[in-house]
Parts: sequence; structure tokens; C-alpha cells
Amino acid sequence: MSEADAATSVNVAEKLGFKSGDLIQEFGYDDDVDFDLRDDIEDLTGSELLEEEDHDVVDAVIFWWREGDGDLVDTLVDSLTTLTEGGVVWVLTPKSGRPGYVSPSDIQDAAPTAGLHCTTSAGVSKDWSATRLVTRKNK
Repeated sequence: MSEADAATSVNVAEKLGFKSGDLIQEFGYDDDVDFDLRDDIEDLTGSELLEEEDHDVVDAVIFWWREGDGDLVDTLVDSLTTLTEGGVVWVLTPKSGRPGYVSPSDIQDAAPTAGLHCTTSAGVSKDWSATRLVTRKNK
């Protein structure tokens, strides 16, 4: 990877809102994830991504979510048990035309049921897109 490519991928981790010292929990890890993005998040935060089984309070959650992975609402609700107040959930899905593609409407439909709200979407790598979810504010 060239220095320019490395800078671009670190910028993606920064654009996701991660910063040094953040604890990030990862769900849906498999051999098809974007390993460069994972490494860049770990480099930026200064710590390894926590696994699904970890019970630490985290600043953010990343999901690698594919068609056929199960019930997105249930998984989103499960992720909220360790998410700090004001924390962010990023759902990473394969881009259109890739195996496991998930329609953005599936995420938009699942989010409110899980008590979350979609705020933005972005391409984060050649094969993956990301959708940012936040908890709904109680008024």
C-alpha cells in the first residue's frame, strides 16, 4: 500500500468519527471483512477491536452485515447493551453487486424498531458501504 493510500484509509477511519482512545466493538467478523479498514481503525484508536462477547462499555459499534446474516433488529438491539450514551453504530454492508448485498432500505426499516435513527451513509472501501445509526433522543 502506498503512503497516499494509507493516508486515505486512515482518513476513512477518521471520517467514521473514531479517535484515539475510543473503544470499538465489532460484530459480524468473517474472512470477507475489509482488513485494511479494521487495521486503520485499530491504528487510529490505539486499541484492538473488541469482540461480540466482550462486555466493556464502548464508544462505537461496527457491524459487518450481509444478506442472510439473520435478524438485523435483534442484532442492533443486542449491540446497544454495551454502547455508551451518545455512541454510534456503523452498519457496514457489501456494496451493490457484491455477494451479500443488503438494500439500504433494510437498514432504514430495522433502525427505528431497534431504537436507532439513520443519519448518513458513505462508501468506506472498494467492497463495503457504511450506514451511521444513532440512538433516538428522548425529549
